[in-house]
Amino acid sequence: MSNNNIILIGMPASGKSTAGVLLAKTIGFGFIDTDLLIQNEQKSLLCDIIARRGAEKFIEIEETVLASLWAERCVVATGGSAVYGERAMRHLREMGTVVYLKLGEKTIENRLKNIVLRGVVMRRAGETVADLYAERVPLYEKYAHITVDCEGKTAEETVRALAEAVREYRSARQKG
Repeated sequence: MSNNNIILIGMPASGKSTAGVLLAKTIGFGFIDTDLLIQNEQKSLLCDIIARRGAEKFIEIEETVLASLWAERCVVATGGSAVYGERAMRHLREMGTVVYLKLGEKTIENRLKNIVLRGVVMRRAGETVADLYAERVPLYEKYAHITVDCEGKTAEETVRALAEAVREYRSARQKG
């Protein structure tokens, strides 16, 4: 298994797909959006899978797809709920450098206009963005090799910060 991939994790609307595509183009890597892999495999939109099968079943499906993913020289944008699958996250950490795109709770809240249509996994009725944020941030921090603070950055600035952080991390690992 190649470990030269860059795996992006973070809250829904943190810019994983947007920055991921731009980063892949910038560094000459392929790009994989795992939400699209799930939709393709299930032949349904994320929001429909969650509505029909429930959040826990969706998390199982997502973990299976991520744990079986193979890639080489790719930027991989995961869904915000990827961190609920421990087996998948172990696999992703072996596949490459896991980068947490960190944004403040208020920024995420402002970006998430329609949480249901977006296919955001809510495990409990009445769960808020604040609840999700509190639950997921410790998981993102646990699984990330690197955290990049994206607060106040444009997409281009985010891509530069990601590329630089990965370069520095990999350089330090080669030396040490």
